[in-house]
Amino acid sequence: MSGLPASAPLTIAMVAGEASGDMLGANLIEAIKAQRPDAVFIGIGGPRMQSAGLHSLFPQETLAVRGYVEVICSLPAILSIRRGLVAALLARRPDVFIGVDAPDFNLDVEIRLKKAGIRTIHYVSPSIWAWRAERIHKIKRAVNHVLALFPLEEPIYQAAGIPVTYVGHPLAEKMPIEPDFAAARAQLRITPPSAPVFALLPGSRRGEVETMAPLFIEAARLIVAEVPDAQFLVPLATRPTLDLFERILIQHHATDLPIRKLFGHASDAMLASNAVLVASGTATLEVALAKRPMVISYKISALTYHLVKHKMRLPYVGLPNILCGEALVPELLQKEATPEKLAQALLGVWRDQAYCAQLMTRFTALHRELKQDSAARAAAAVLAVVAA
Repeated sequence: MSGLPASAPLTIAMVAGEASGDMLGANLIEAIKAQRPDAVFIGIGGPRMQSAGLHSLFPQETLAVRGYVEVICSLPAILSIRRGLVAALLARRPDVFIGVDAPDFNLDVEIRLKKAGIRTIHYVSPSIWAWRAERIHKIKRAVNHVLALFPLEEPIYQAAGIPVTYVGHPLAEKMPIEPDFAAARAQLRITPPSAPVFALLPGSRRGEVETMAPLFIEAARLIVAEVPDAQFLVPLATRPTLDLFERILIQHHATDLPIRKLFGHASDAMLASNAVLVASGTATLEVALAKRPMVISYKISALTYHLVKHKMRLPYVGLPNILCGEALVPELLQKEATPEKLAQALLGVWRDQAYCAQLMTRFTALHRELKQDSAARAAAAVLAVVAA
């Protein structure tokens, strides 16, 4: 198929299913618009993508569900959205479709569109290097090109005969190589500036916050009992998750704890903290790029965990451990995720200054490896696919 002339309108469809994908998608939109100001963007995205220029056809929040059992509960709404989206895109016939992460939703959309002759790109490789490696066959059917965030992914796709471009990770562009701890504290008006501050990141999805926030709140209560001048920062990505966290605080009679809720400002909270308690996911990489010690935790339903455990290929779930190839950061999952163990692990990493210095060195090297001007590289790859 021949490429479009530079003067022709360019229609790009994109779907991002959660807050991290919304950030990636917004950065990509801006980078494409820098080269093609005429580009029109449609699909599904959150507030950042919409602010960047995406016309969202359906609410993103409905797609932000993780886990087999949890997805089943939302399946009718998700399937309805997918049917409506595919019908709309087949009628509109965009020049390219970009699925931003959310592989369980996007790969099926990509298969339908690719069969209809619409070029498809998947931005963010599914974690085939960690679990469910067999998905690479479905990816090959679904996409014309993969945009990979991590260097370990490129050779996997090359071996499978799938066109791929390693673009680096946008978070590596956003975060400073040398974090300014004092400036971050001044930005958030931490008083006194020397206070021990812990960031609590219970997740970006409602289901994650419902599960993880009670554990994190009770861990904070135990930390305050041991460190009376401790303070806590809790950045929430959306208004619904912020409201939900406030309700959970009330339910746990914890409104008297020194917990400060933030609408957004996750990076500031990480940079201003001494240590971070974080739900497994993209946020763990952001904490690593902030060069902060952390404890990673996660809980899903027992049935979901049973279904996925045997498909896992690596001994770690946290991105910092996976990318560094060793258990650098404590992971407390499922039954190990108790308030008592979370509190003691967080205090342990905070107090070990030699360990914190080691993390700084390892995370700085990782940061430099991932810093690749990712949005510009991704935009160039997208426009090359369109022009092919």
